[in-house]
Parts: sequence; structure tokens; C-alpha cells
Amino acid sequence: MDKFFTQKNCDRCGKDLSSGRIMSMFNKDCICMDCKEKEREDPEYKKAADAEHEAVKRGNLNFPGIRK
Repeated sequence: MDKFFTQKNCDRCGKDLSSGRIMSMFNKDCICMDCKEKEREDPEYKKAADAEHEAVKRGNLNFPGIRK
């Protein structure tokens, strides 16, 4: 099974992921919902979301994000 589904803690803050997880728009971090809210405030969030959307439209379901 993919590490995303089995890891226990947020890659950013270390918080337990039992209450939810999501992939970062900026890289391959698995983050908690609190970190996702903080990420949405980043000035480059729209750029990252647009880039991810375009990648998915081209068939890339494993887009690594705009920050490595």
C-alpha cells in the first residue's frame, strides 16, 4: 500500500493524521488539514493548483508539485 495511506503523521508539523490527510499542492508531502489551510494562504497557491490541474488534464496523476 502507498505510504500516503499508511503514514501516521503530517510531513509538515508532525500532527497525527487520523482526522484527515491530503497531498500538498507544492510537493509530495502528505499533510494534515490544518497545514492544508495554511498552504492555501501561500501567495503561490493558485499557481500550484493551476499547474496540478493542467498536469491531471494531461493524464499525469502523480504531479510532483511546483516545489521539489
